[in-house]
Amino acid sequence: MGKVAVGAAVVCAAAVCAAAALVVRHRIKSSGKWARALSILTEFEEKCGTPSSKLKQVADAMTVEMHAGLASEGGSKLKMIISYVDNLPTGDEKGLFYALDLGGTNFRVLRVHLGGKESRVVKQEFEEVSIPPHLMTGSSDELFDYIASALAKFVATESDSQHVSPGRQRELGFTFSFPVRQTSISSGTLIKWTKGFAVEDTVGQDVVGELTKAIERAGLDMRVAALVNDTVGTLAGGRYNNPDVAAAVILGTGTNAAYVERAHAIPKWHGLLPKSGEMVINMEWGNFRSSHLPLTEYDQALDAGSLNPGEQIFEKMISGMYLGEIVRRVLCKMAEEAAIFGDAVPPKLKIPFILRTPHTSAMHHDTSPDLKVVVTKLKDILEISNTSLKLRKLIVEVCDIVATRGARLSAAGIAGILKKLGRDTVKDGEKQKSAVALDGGLYEHYTKFRSCMENTLWELLGEEASENIAVEHSMDGSGIGAALLAASHSQYIEVEEP
Repeated sequence: MGKVAVGAAVVCAAAVCAAAALVVRHRIKSSGKWARALSILTEFEEKCGTPSSKLKQVADAMTVEMHAGLASEGGSKLKMIISYVDNLPTGDEKGLFYALDLGGTNFRVLRVHLGGKESRVVKQEFEEVSIPPHLMTGSSDELFDYIASALAKFVATESDSQHVSPGRQRELGFTFSFPVRQTSISSGTLIKWTKGFAVEDTVGQDVVGELTKAIERAGLDMRVAALVNDTVGTLAGGRYNNPDVAAAVILGTGTNAAYVERAHAIPKWHGLLPKSGEMVINMEWGNFRSSHLPLTEYDQALDAGSLNPGEQIFEKMISGMYLGEIVRRVLCKMAEEAAIFGDAVPPKLKIPFILRTPHTSAMHHDTSPDLKVVVTKLKDILEISNTSLKLRKLIVEVCDIVATRGARLSAAGIAGILKKLGRDTVKDGEKQKSAVALDGGLYEHYTKFRSCMENTLWELLGEEASENIAVEHSMDGSGIGAALLAASHSQYIEVEEP
């Protein structure tokens, strides 16, 4: 997705919604219970306020934390993990490469045929495989043998025209979306399992080593060329299609960012500087926090009741996992203190995470005169019926406040990255183009969130700098991006014909 209108044409959802808010407030009689509902709404909107001045403080804080995280391990809430990816795809890559994307209860295996500058991606195929529940809590060998077996079956479906060159090993990019302490481009130690996995004997082990042993047991001649995080994969996919891509952001169920740093600007790096002079940094920006973030009582309660209190504060304000839950908590308070749904709080409304972000997005995008989508969602999910139009408008406004804050904070984070790279201003009239690759369901499907985020970024950068910045959708970084990184880190690069 290219850059939208800049300058005077920039109107964030926040401005549009301010007008809508006035309409709602005018129609709600400011007396009794409605007055209380209105005061809860007004207070929430004020606490969620993200004027440009505040967002610039958030962006500056992000830049400061980036510097601190690069200076020393544990120096910042931002981990600023060295990815060991020092060669991003250029488009010259040729050959057949595989990817394995393990990020939850399913995994994907992919085969990508690259044809160089002329042909680019000649062909790509993939297969999705479910992991039986007992393997998620069994032994490391059982889990990786199952994965390697599926990989071997997939390799067996190669067509005659798709084999690797004689005498060469197949090469694989491994996207592993669990906490890992990376030790090289092709090794990393599992810190802990998440997402329902509890394979205890893998913890503390090199996950590439575990997979490699299983691949050997399966009789497959394949080398893991790159162990990557899905955000780094998104960056690789973005760079493959556009050499100006300098950063990648995932806005989905969770959120993260990665970007290309100059190797000499990483004080905690103690190895030989890479030939490219560059190093991709996985920021783990979901853990960012700052006194400038507009936290509310609802955010604090959500955090306190979470599995990781005090952690991932930024993620809890901007990602798809949490936006619907924040809306639910506000509606719950209105139900308790202003009886907006009648004398009793609807039982379903009390259930944490019952209201998911796709539900609030659908309500937020409802353009029907009587807000039919809102009626349907309230009835189907919360078993709430017989709502008035003015109440439905109030609910849409809560959705808008939450989404707008999340979108504007996301933009501030991106502005902070561009500032760290010196790409947030135009120096001496130079026209250095920069692109940011974005992926994730929240960005892809929540149109108002996406528009607001992009418009806010231009607002923060100003008209001149905005001319040199593009935001692009980079799809499937965790899949094709991993295969591209296997290609750019192939053991055969040095012997390729010029």
